[in-house]
Amino acid sequence: MPKVFVYGTLRAGEVNDLNAAARKHGIVAPTLLGTATIAGRLYDFGTYPGLVLDPAAGPAVGDIYDVPDALVPVLDEIEEVYPGQATLFVSEEHTVLLHGQAVACLLYPVAEAAVAGLPRIDGGDWVAYRKSRDTAAAA
Repeated sequence: MPKVFVYGTLRAGEVNDLNAAARKHGIVAPTLLGTATIAGRLYDFGTYPGLVLDPAAGPAVGDIYDVPDALVPVLDEIEEVYPGQATLFVSEEHTVLLHGQAVACLLYPVAEAAVAGLPRIDGGDWVAYRKSRDTAAAA
């Protein structure tokens, strides 16, 4: 089973929850391995974040899952990653840190050029940021 690092709407409880995507497609549920980090910067695209990988940046927070092979094409579809086409997100393998251990994971970053003018997500955690932002907007 491949390992996937999810940092935005694919996280549990978010709009594209990885577990819900598996259920919807009749695929065995992924296994959560834990919360992990990668050096990078998160940006607010409005309804979802984008991760720019940056070894000089602080940690971006996400979760690592072991996923069935059948779920990877579903994730590519959610992230609108299509072979041979230039898209916002790309599917790449990178090393993330899980409990201090390096783990190779599939993840979906964006290019630096894609985030020009967008707000940076301080703290590197989309879920915490989104909840705070949505609470402030409701007040």
